[in-house]
Order: sequence, then C-alpha cells, then structure tokens
Amino acid sequence: MSSATVQFKQQAANVFLHVLTRCNLHCRHCYINPEQHGRKRLPLERIERWLAVFASRSPGANLVLLGGEPTLHPDLPRVVRCARRLGFASITIDTNGYLFNDILDQVTPAEVDVFSFSLDGATAATNDRIRGKGSYEVCINGIRRARAKGFRISLIFTVSRANLEELPVMGPLLAELDVERFFIQVLGLRGRAARSGGLDSLGALRVSPEDWLERVPAAAEAIARQGVRVIYPKVFLGSEEKFECAGLVADNYFVFPNGRVYRCPLCEDYPVHSLEFQGDRLLEAPRLNESDFFRLTIAEGCVMDALVQPDHLAGDAGEASEYRIACCLLKEEIPPH
Repeated sequence: MSSATVQFKQQAANVFLHVLTRCNLHCRHCYINPEQHGRKRLPLERIERWLAVFASRSPGANLVLLGGEPTLHPDLPRVVRCARRLGFASITIDTNGYLFNDILDQVTPAEVDVFSFSLDGATAATNDRIRGKGSYEVCINGIRRARAKGFRISLIFTVSRANLEELPVMGPLLAELDVERFFIQVLGLRGRAARSGGLDSLGALRVSPEDWLERVPAAAEAIARQGVRVIYPKVFLGSEEKFECAGLVADNYFVFPNGRVYRCPLCEDYPVHSLEFQGDRLLEAPRLNESDFFRLTIAEGCVMDALVQPDHLAGDAGEASEYRIACCLLKEEIPPH
C-alpha cells in the first residue's frame, strides 16, 4: 500500500511551506527568487502558528515542507511533530538528498509519510550538469539511507531538453531504489531559470509541445509498468480538451518566509499573491492579484501562463497554436501495473 502525500487533482488540499529559501546547491532551474520570497529562515514559533492557521482553514490538507533545502532548518523535526499534532493528512519533506542536521535520525516513518528527492537525470553526468557536481551520488545515497530506515520515497524529475533523453530509462533506477511515486515536472521559466535562461541562452531548455506530447506520456506509461506510480502534468491540451484551473477546483497554498501566500506557482516571481501573513493573521491581499485572474477564460487555456510566460506557445507570427496550456497543478496519474 502506498503512502499518503501531496495530491494534484480536483478537490485536493495541499500546503507547500517554504521554511527557508537558503540551499547548498545552485540548480540552474531553481524557482526560488529571494527578491520576491525573502531570505529569512522562519523561526519555529512562527511556523507553528502559521501551520495552525492552515490546519483550521483547510482541515486534513497534505503538508509539504520545502525550501531552499528544508533539512538545513535545525528545527525541522519539531515542525514535523507540530504538523502531526495539528492533524495534517500527510507530511512530506522535499530534499536534494544531502539530508542535513541528521534529519533521518531525528524523525521516524510514523512522523514523516514521505521523503521526496529531487533528481534530474538517470546518470551523474546529466544530473550534475543541472544540479551541481556530486549531487547525483549524494542523492542516490540519501535515498538508500532513507529506505534503510523505513521511510517511503518519491522522486521529482524536472523535464528539460537537457535530460529528456534520459526520462525513458529512469524506470530501472526507480525500481532499484524502491521509489513509490515518480513526479514528472515541467520546466517553468521562473526564478533562476527566468533570470539566466537556464543551461543555455534564451530559455533553450524548454521542451517543445511536439516533443513533450510524443515522449513524456509514453515514458510515464513505461515507468508505471515497472511498478512505480507516475504523476505528470498534461501541459498541452488539444483544442477539444477541457481546461480547468486548480485555483477554482482545488485548495493549494504556496507559503514563503516573507509571508506571501500564492495559490498558483506560476505567479511566484511577481507580487500578485492572493493572501499574505501580517504577523500571524492570514489576510486577503487588497489589490488586483492572481485570484482575480483565475476566473478568466482565454483561448490559450491557463491565463496565468499567458500572462507570465507569454512565449510558451509562441509560433510563427500571426499563426494560432493548435495547443492550449493546461493547469500545472492538475496532473495525470498512472498507477503501477
């Protein structure tokens, strides 16, 4: 039986709490933007009060603790225990695998439902080009250590032109490491990727609609056949497919140390958050913000994508795209078989 963790579907409730923004790595597609998200490490007492707000606002939500690298926070075990007392449905820790502060010795599988590791290649050469030298070996070793202690494991793989070739061969590695869930993510041009253009100039890492549709769903199906549950974003909708916005049909919160709370991750490079903490009170942002846009209907599908990534479907001048952009928070799920 697989463990509970974050869900990307209609009616899901998830709280993504960034306990800090500092990280030991400098991944070239990192979405953290200190100018917009802050540079502080949230103190334990404030985290506990903010968690209580969400436990009351959205009872039974799934909690994801992330950063930066959340295991750099020395009070993370106490955060986990607070969340457990407050009744969150599941607790996941996202990590790059370095597992600082002896976190695996400070929490138990009864307290943390899942450790979710980020790996962007089936080989060290590919992963380390994206995430930093030595990070592949450290992450693999971290997964093995966590499994040896009885923790359940998921893995996050952000697809780009730098690693698309290796996506189909991830299955054997995932099976060997006893990974239960494999989350495939689309590269978003935000944070460092937006500022630097990623590994190459002019955002050249982005996978084309044709390559994504031809290769990602097929790879996801093949990996599921090796006994791994696969969750991936549809990204590109055909003209007859229905568009839905998670901002209207789900309950997601992306919380940053400076108190900003977004409902859509595409917006995080901009001060258009719909909620914000003032002290320990969660208030609606008083100005035009992301929530005002969720209800708009446009031919391109996701209005937020069209606003913050207007070249996502760019083609020849004057030529309408045959695709629309799906909501990044509503994903396809293939059970293991």
